[in-house]
Amino acid sequence: MFDTLSDRLAATFKNLRGKGRLSEADIDATAREIRIALLEADVALPVVRAFIKQVKERAAGAEVSKALNPAQQVIKIVNEELVGILGGETRQLRFAKQPPTVIMLAGLQGAGKTTLAGKLGHWLKAKGHSPLLVACDLQRPNAVNQLTVVAERAGVGVYAPEPGNGVGDPVKVARDSVEYARTKQYDVVVVDTAGRLGIDQEMMRQAADIRDAVSPDEVLFVVDAMIGQDAVNTAEAFRDGVGFDGVVLSKLDGDARGGAALSIAQITGRQVMFASNGEKVDDFDAFHPDRMASRILGMGDVLSLIEKAEQTFSQQEAEAMAAKLAKGPKEFTLDDFLAQMEQVRKMGSLSKLLGMMPGMGQIKDQINNLDERDVDRTAAIIKSMTPAERHEPTIINGSRRARIAKGSGVEVSAVKNLVERFFEARKMMSKMAQGGGMPGMPGMPGMGGGPGRKKPKQQKAAKGKRKSGNPMKRKQEEQAAADRRAAGAGSAFGLPAGGEAESFELPKEFRDILPPK
Repeated sequence: MFDTLSDRLAATFKNLRGKGRLSEADIDATAREIRIALLEADVALPVVRAFIKQVKERAAGAEVSKALNPAQQVIKIVNEELVGILGGETRQLRFAKQPPTVIMLAGLQGAGKTTLAGKLGHWLKAKGHSPLLVACDLQRPNAVNQLTVVAERAGVGVYAPEPGNGVGDPVKVARDSVEYARTKQYDVVVVDTAGRLGIDQEMMRQAADIRDAVSPDEVLFVVDAMIGQDAVNTAEAFRDGVGFDGVVLSKLDGDARGGAALSIAQITGRQVMFASNGEKVDDFDAFHPDRMASRILGMGDVLSLIEKAEQTFSQQEAEAMAAKLAKGPKEFTLDDFLAQMEQVRKMGSLSKLLGMMPGMGQIKDQINNLDERDVDRTAAIIKSMTPAERHEPTIINGSRRARIAKGSGVEVSAVKNLVERFFEARKMMSKMAQGGGMPGMPGMPGMGGGPGRKKPKQQKAAKGKRKSGNPMKRKQEEQAAADRRAAGAGSAFGLPAGGEAESFELPKEFRDILPPK
């Protein structure tokens, strides 16, 4: 969603690099480019004006003029201001002191409330809660059935006593659901309410009645991130009519310009709390303004990537794999390779995972064109091998490759390439596990130079100053050297111990290029 904005900002910052000092004209030109980039991203005009004003004031200040690298300092300022308009610090859910906690979802029809209710339920369940989804959208056709299917997919409970399709009292359902949750030991109630194609009095009145009936701990307004400025107008109208505590952005994986995400927190004064960025039930997470700003500026989102890895990989599995690799490369088999690949697949789409890594914005076209089915083809090739072949791939000859290719439905060359890539990966992973670092990068601690590499030829020691053959002259030289060592013993810079810097005489070559005192 933010690709266009990221590209424009990257091009703007590229023009600043290499400049030792930034003139007022440079700052004005940069501010103008940032303003155009934000307006093209459909960010609200008041937000753009406030943002540019802050950036210009800070860029003209001492923090940039006295910086060693002004370009990096400007990027830092833009990053901090982006975090500010996105909401500042991450906003957490408020839970009731006495369960159940009641969360009410509201928004226009088509914003994705029902689907998001299932995602929120799945997210809460992963955090150790026991959520209950409540079907209070009794107007939209099949809304109750949809919520039931979504709850089943998320693995959470559902309360749907009315069939919907225009039948039933949503206020009564909401009120009864709280007592039902208390009886059945559910600690969070997620109420899915009805929406309309636009803001109207009937929707406002029904939402207000449900709010008064259940006294929710959180009212979350669900906004379709793809509808641009109209999302901000709708949020303002709902804030004034019913009120809400936080915002949830749905469809953040779309190809719209993303202005709603950058505007809504600043305009409404309510923070974005969650973001939905895909169709799967786990394509949902808390919204972190600092991480989103980092993604927009092309710096990746390593923290989210680490969190996904921690949720997928257990500590015991990681330690067992590290111990196996430390024993030697042959301990790592194709079965282990397949298990690791399937674990990575559980983390989500490969293109999304790569997009979280710093610097990947430069190759986003290649990332977006990744074929996710390549992982399935690799798994099919490995599963077509015998246990002996998976344990020791060196026995795979021409006839075995042909059999494996026929069993997995690929070309023989694909089997050959997989085995070769496996040997390279095994060698690299084993070297990293043994503390050798990445292969092919000698000369740096922990970055290569492990066993198996040829040591570089040692250079001959540089010749020192020749000693005089005259015994008297040599004795004078040795005495002068001893005096110099004694004089430099008190300071790392060769200044006399306990002496003043003014007494230190620079060599003539340095004195010639320094200004006179």
